[in-house]
Amino acid sequence: PGIPRRPPRSRPPEYPGRVRSIAITLPDGRRLDIGHGGAERGPLVLLHHGTPGSRVADDAWEAAAAARGARIAMASRAGYGGSSRQPGRTVSDAAADAAHVLAALGAERCVVVGHSGGGPHALACAALLGERVTGCVSVAGIAPLGGEGLDFLAGMGEDNVLEFGRAVEGEAALRPLLEEWAADLLAAGPERFAELLRSLMSEVDLAAYDDGVALAFHAQLVEGLAGGVDGWLDDDLAFVQPWGFDLTGIAAPVHVWQGEHDLMVPPAHGDWLAGAIPGCVHVRRADHGHISLMAGGFVEVLDDALALA
Repeated sequence: PGIPRRPPRSRPPEYPGRVRSIAITLPDGRRLDIGHGGAERGPLVLLHHGTPGSRVADDAWEAAAAARGARIAMASRAGYGGSSRQPGRTVSDAAADAAHVLAALGAERCVVVGHSGGGPHALACAALLGERVTGCVSVAGIAPLGGEGLDFLAGMGEDNVLEFGRAVEGEAALRPLLEEWAADLLAAGPERFAELLRSLMSEVDLAAYDDGVALAFHAQLVEGLAGGVDGWLDDDLAFVQPWGFDLTGIAAPVHVWQGEHDLMVPPAHGDWLAGAIPGCVHVRRADHGHISLMAGGFVEVLDDALALA
């Protein structure tokens, strides 16, 4: 089933639908911005946004969660939007921030869902937060660079090959590229996103990229990149370094979703993760790509996550 779509708007709101926003101060003095919505009570689905992205959640996600009696929340990772930068952060650092999100929302437990660049951060929570995470769903999430038997760049679109190549070289090589791309994306507006991302868009993703998806993506980027590219930069640098936790030590149930027409995170990444995580359930979709899997398929992903709550 598809998710309900909002009608096209001339510009996206700051926080679509009934998603509410709060900011918290962490023990180290950093600020963390959080968006949350859905039912007043019920199981909490903690979302981890893609790279780049932010706490801004599509109102269709909020509506789907509310209809199921569930809550959703998503924080802007360090360096995105109003969330303070955490230079040198690793993927594993996301778990400590997630624990503070749970505390701020009065939640003892959650199920974590991560899409694309959010996938590794969701896995970090599953690995490091113990019984506070009842389950994890990684949706088109990348695998670790250097994973045994994985050709990390094989099957990726041209822009991602360039981006990860620069990330391996370091911040000095990567920052100018991301600053150029961020300026282009923000100047283009939602109408031209698909054109700018063409090397990463399969035909399946292009078909799924309607006005609602474009507006939601634009709202996330406007918020996430408002203060610059630090969050995007630090995500990329963290992905190509050791993640800081052991995938084989994850005790919570993990489901890995992957579209076979994905040019951003090729199917081999999902295959590798599913083989590396004990007891992992691998959901390999022949009808999806990268964007379509979380856009048109969100209701299915949400139902799968709530089955683990």
